[in-house]
Amino acid sequence: MDLRLSGSIAVVTGASKGIGLAVTRTLLQEGARVVATSRRRTPELEALDGELLHVVADLMEPGAPAHVIARAVEHFGGLDILVNNAGGPPPGTKLPQFGFLDLSDDGWHAMLEFNLLSAVRACRAAIPLLVERGGGSIVNITSGHARQPSAVNVDYGAAKAALANLTKALSEEFGAQGVRVNSVCPGPVDTPWWTEEGGAADIIAAQTGADRATLMTTVAPEMMQLVTGRLATPQEIADAVVLLASPRSASTTGTQVVVDSGFLKAS
Repeated sequence: MDLRLSGSIAVVTGASKGIGLAVTRTLLQEGARVVATSRRRTPELEALDGELLHVVADLMEPGAPAHVIARAVEHFGGLDILVNNAGGPPPGTKLPQFGFLDLSDDGWHAMLEFNLLSAVRACRAAIPLLVERGGGSIVNITSGHARQPSAVNVDYGAAKAALANLTKALSEEFGAQGVRVNSVCPGPVDTPWWTEEGGAADIIAAQTGADRATLMTTVAPEMMQLVTGRLATPQEIADAVVLLASPRSASTTGTQVVVDSGFLKAS
């Protein structure tokens, strides 16, 4: 199916690995021109083929999202698609975190800056450009924790729930001007957030006594009651994101597409 994205101009945040890398690769394969932003370059990102501009930026800095959007306009001449993917543990933080009382104000501020306010600022910079072009698409990456609260990662879940609410609010305000705003809600995804040294797999393995391999293939899917029996792949999330970004989804706005291996048990 032709997603009619050839020549479109997209910005993808958190693009150096995991879901963001898969989204960037898929958009390029569909013929889009992509501004990919992250705090550092990776060999995987550098190896991608297509019209790609990598902008190094720390989205914890208030001016960074607007700077990235401006580079898209400067380099490619406009903007059609914004994918707010950056999120997860803020720089210097590891997830999962267990328990509400251990979370400090500084920790809350960092989590909200990275997972909510970076997207707010990117939307604020992007929406006037999308309106000027007659419309476009914003896709925000939320989380199953936004819909199924847990005693684990309380601040992360709250930030993602706020992002889901923002998605619907923006879709209402700007839908008549041609700007569609949707979100994709992943469950656990097999990304470096889990697998890199000191990541979620190591933290949970230490809690459960399982080895890393067993944790990823058996313990984690059972613990989270994943119906499919496995974590999702980044590509499975990217496929949903790119379809929402496409004109093929022209009548879809204000919705949340769940790609979670059956993690959520209620609608």
